[in-house]
Amino acid sequence: MPTIAIVGAGPGMGLAIARTFGSRGFDVALVARNQAKLDSLVDQLAAQGITAAAFPADVLDHEALTQALKNAATRFGGIDVLEYSPAGTIATTTLTTPSQTTPDDVRREMDFNLYGAITATRAVLPAMREAGAGTLLYSGGAGSIDPLPMLGNANAAQAALRNWVINLHKELAGTGIQAAHVAIGVWIGTDGPPGAPTATAEEIAPVYWDLHTHHDDAERVFTV
Repeated sequence: MPTIAIVGAGPGMGLAIARTFGSRGFDVALVARNQAKLDSLVDQLAAQGITAAAFPADVLDHEALTQALKNAATRFGGIDVLEYSPAGTIATTTLTTPSQTTPDDVRREMDFNLYGAITATRAVLPAMREAGAGTLLYSGGAGSIDPLPMLGNANAAQAALRNWVINLHKELAGTGIQAAHVAIGVWIGTDGPPGAPTATAEEIAPVYWDLHTHHDDAERVFTV
């Protein structure tokens, strides 16, 4: 069975992506900080006939993240797809406008968005290169393309991730390995500001499957 590892797995996008791939025959490795929450996701997937397992790690702890992905590869016999979207970065950070942003304001966002992504990629890419196949998917906000002043520090880090992913896509062209970025231009669920565009995680998740199956595409922007 092929396996997808979802880093930053939560009850929203992570679970929706797990269901999207799991319903197509994938086993699912779930990586996030909270063991109890991961166990709940595993149980929900099992109830739908999807094999999943939890591998707790904080994306800010690069050694732990690397080990969690190695453990997942051992458990499932390899990782065929990596999806990286550390959950809750916007909800748990102090947002700053560009003129108010300090280096420290950006540093944490860079660690979540870019440095964690690089760490996760380095954990799985060598085996993908050896196999000549694999998919690397990364999530960010559409502010990585068209930034919003209220998200000055977050958008800067998301833009750095986007740049790195598209460059990785170019580097891996012709190797059988796909790297692609998903820029989400809506609020997920119903918690957005009044009048803001919204979509459910289930509506967005098929984009990841499309990128897995279309290796020429370096990016998809989801809007409504």
